[in-house]
Amino acid sequence: MQISEIHITPVAVADPPLLNAAGLHAPYALRIIVELVSDDGLSGWGEIPGSEAVRAALDSAADQIIGLDPWRLNAIDAVLEALANPDARGAAPWDQRTWVHVSSAIEVACYDLMAKSVRRPLVDLLGGPARERVPFAAYLFFKYAGAGGAYGFERDPAATGWAAARAEAALDPEGIVKQARAMVAHYGFQSIELKGGALEPQIEVDSILALREAFGPDMPLRLDPNAIWRVDTAIAAGKQLAGALEYYEDPVRGQKNMAEVARALDIPLATNMCTTSFADLPGSVAHQSEAIILSDHHFWGGFRASLDLARFCAVFGRGMSMHSNSHLGISLAAMAHLAAAVPNLSYDCDTHYPWQDGQDLLLAPLPIEDGAVALPRAPGLGVEVDRGRLAQLHQQYLECGLSERNGEVEMQKVQPGWRFQATRW
Repeated sequence: MQISEIHITPVAVADPPLLNAAGLHAPYALRIIVELVSDDGLSGWGEIPGSEAVRAALDSAADQIIGLDPWRLNAIDAVLEALANPDARGAAPWDQRTWVHVSSAIEVACYDLMAKSVRRPLVDLLGGPARERVPFAAYLFFKYAGAGGAYGFERDPAATGWAAARAEAALDPEGIVKQARAMVAHYGFQSIELKGGALEPQIEVDSILALREAFGPDMPLRLDPNAIWRVDTAIAAGKQLAGALEYYEDPVRGQKNMAEVARALDIPLATNMCTTSFADLPGSVAHQSEAIILSDHHFWGGFRASLDLARFCAVFGRGMSMHSNSHLGISLAAMAHLAAAVPNLSYDCDTHYPWQDGQDLLLAPLPIEDGAVALPRAPGLGVEVDRGRLAQLHQQYLECGLSERNGEVEMQKVQPGWRFQATRW
């Protein structure tokens, strides 16, 4: 088997005006869809966050990938490593490295090809399933009114249920509880995460306490301030939340600061920001900066790297969960296969998918039922791309005028002069 074609398609999907530490989500979230076509006519699919830098890097790799065997991943890695330039994660909540994204997209597409060629579900190439259903958590956001897309901040007055809640403003504890009730009722989620770092810390603490009151003591709750708080702020907030959180994700920036917060509180700390690469793992052990690491095959470089991370977590006593970004169904399927293959993935995974639900590019989108995704059993990723819908989302990308994610610019449209600060409160 050889790779005979590679197709790189940037797409834009409507995204509501969600708030986070780096500002505001634009009306569209950008993704890049990668299709590898084999010489025997099979297609393997990958999906990653979109930016012009990532698209250009994929373009530079495309000609080098043609003719290679998707089963020989070490040879493909060598090609990508020869092309890669050193890049950094950056201070923003999302990972700004280019080549880990490129590696992830190509590796996932290769695995999809490999599994299809032997007519097995992709999970079987990762060691087989440790679970048949992958649980996910409700992912709540403070937000302005609006559902995103071409109409920006407008909303459909006829919408009901989750569709209505997705478009409503949520800027206080009452709004967050209302959002949570609608999302949990629609998808059956059995744990909840609140994206913090957007409003004053006390509002976010009060929102968690309101969720605890609304859902009772058995609903696991998480808070993620995206490393925007000072150490003293994080400790003070954590003391108010004692007994209310399943885990506290990235309240502060850096392993040393995380370790200081961890020592002061009796709450497990989780990270997707201070321990984000294999080079960070020695510091994780030395500082004991977190109890839980959030994997993400998009940001760790693919499936194999994520499985290596799982082994580290097992050896060094870390819990494991899975980070999310604004994604479509190819990523959701890849996340499900990977999560199913990791026995020690001990916490419900994150997913932004409810914010993009109804806009997918799959012929049959994967449903989230009772808070979980059933592991696809068809060959490969087990999903089929709607090429007409892919073309529509690509045209939407061409028309939306966005080429990268920039929450600061979007926030300035609402609050003139607003600037991102690595530490705000």
